[in-house]
Amino acid sequence: MKKIFLIIVLLCCSLTNIQAQSAEDSIKATIRKMFFAMIEADGAMLQDCFTENAIMQTITTNKEGKLIVRTDSVSAFIRQVSNMPKGLADERIVFDNVKVDGPLASVWTPYRFYRRADFSHCGVNSFQLVRNNDKWRIQYLIDTRRKTGCTE
Repeated sequence: MKKIFLIIVLLCCSLTNIQAQSAEDSIKATIRKMFFAMIEADGAMLQDCFTENAIMQTITTNKEGKLIVRTDSVSAFIRQVSNMPKGLADERIVFDNVKVDGPLASVWTPYRFYRRADFSHCGVNSFQLVRNNDKWRIQYLIDTRRKTGCTE
């Protein structure tokens, strides 16, 4: 009887870990899909990664050197990527931290951005994703950009 109880407990723990891993894998897949769409210059694939009312922002400095948070249109971003030659926009990320609470996910990804094979800049992306109808989509994306202090 004790062996059966132990097997049931171990099975339940295994299923819990599989579900958590599955959510994280799905979240990562959505983000990877976004970057694959950028490489492929595929606007339809890129659009599918975002919610209808998604927000994109960049933390940067203006010409005077003042720190600003610039809000960009997701639809303009998708048009821009769609008009690029394939292989032009290559953003290479590392999944540093993924947090999930039900339908909300927060993901931190340091990156290096290349135009073709030429290094352009680096920084960090911070994603907020929402799961709706069993599909993860990006609701909010903010990033930093710099040309110095970039690590391989």
